[in-house]
Amino acid sequence: MSFIFTSLALLLIGIGCVVPAMAGEQREVAIFGGGCFWCMEPPFEELDGVFEVTAGYAGGSKETADYQQVSSGRTDHYEAVRVIYDPAKVSYTQLLEVFWRQIDPTDSGGQFADRGSQYKTAIFYQNEGQRELAEKSKAALAASGLFSKPIATRILSASPFYEAEEMHQDYYKKHYGHYSAYKEGSGRKAFIEKVWSQQGQPQKKYAKPADEELRRRLTPLQYDVTQKEATEPAFHNAYWDNKQRGIYVDVVSGEPLFSSRDKFDSGTGWPSFTRPLVEKNVVEKKDRGFFTVRTEVRSVHGDSHLGHVFDDGPPPTGLRYCLNSAALRFIPQAKMEEEGYVEYLNSL
Repeated sequence: MSFIFTSLALLLIGIGCVVPAMAGEQREVAIFGGGCFWCMEPPFEELDGVFEVTAGYAGGSKETADYQQVSSGRTDHYEAVRVIYDPAKVSYTQLLEVFWRQIDPTDSGGQFADRGSQYKTAIFYQNEGQRELAEKSKAALAASGLFSKPIATRILSASPFYEAEEMHQDYYKKHYGHYSAYKEGSGRKAFIEKVWSQQGQPQKKYAKPADEELRRRLTPLQYDVTQKEATEPAFHNAYWDNKQRGIYVDVVSGEPLFSSRDKFDSGTGWPSFTRPLVEKNVVEKKDRGFFTVRTEVRSVHGDSHLGHVFDDGPPPTGLRYCLNSAALRFIPQAKMEEEGYVEYLNSL
């Protein structure tokens, strides 16, 4: 009986129906083609109400699909992601908004550096309700004036979805360094930041105060660390052993930098993280001091020296962002909404 139930559940997921759920829970399916599926998993997985995001292949007429076939460009499948979600917590309209903000919807030949039919964009609707919402969303985007070219993203009836190979599932978690380099090198990251980051979102103004104000606001150690690239003592700083849930922001500008979710005990005596909370707020520079070459980490808006990043960290990224507590201000979970960081509560 359990085998039959499991097989039925997988079949229902594949054709886009509501799949079996726990009591009081509803599960629905959405499928989106947005170019490289590595880059399309993370934004959906971050949403409250999303149970699972799977990389795979959709929209093709053949009865099978795998990476070798699809990447050759000789099939009519798209690289896509299947999102299983609770419509009581996150609506299909919200999923559409997230989808649009990951892509260049005017590109009819692929996405960014990836060219070919398998990298084109599409929304695969499961039912008439999804089709109507997708059409309405596309029309609104076209009428917004955000793009001077026509919207090329197609809206297609869902066909069978084939899961991609295991190596492609959650690639950004397994190979974070390579994923980040790919997302930036392909041009996707810059496009999103330029076109989408400012759209429909109240933007906080993070800025570096004048030097006179910095000297007044910061302790001597905070000033020396952030402005003169000093290093605080190991094991004798505010956050090296902090285990509370919350986020770490730049002590100078207030821009969000790292989350407690990604903090780990590196044994070095400084707060250490596997990845930034907001990638665009962190920049890396070569540091040739101390007779060696290291990678310095600085904040973008505050231009504060934060610390350094090394490639000896734990999974999933293999990175160790080793930072100075003096460059950071910790905001506990209970204070995040009060201080204007409510959008990052899901990052904990």
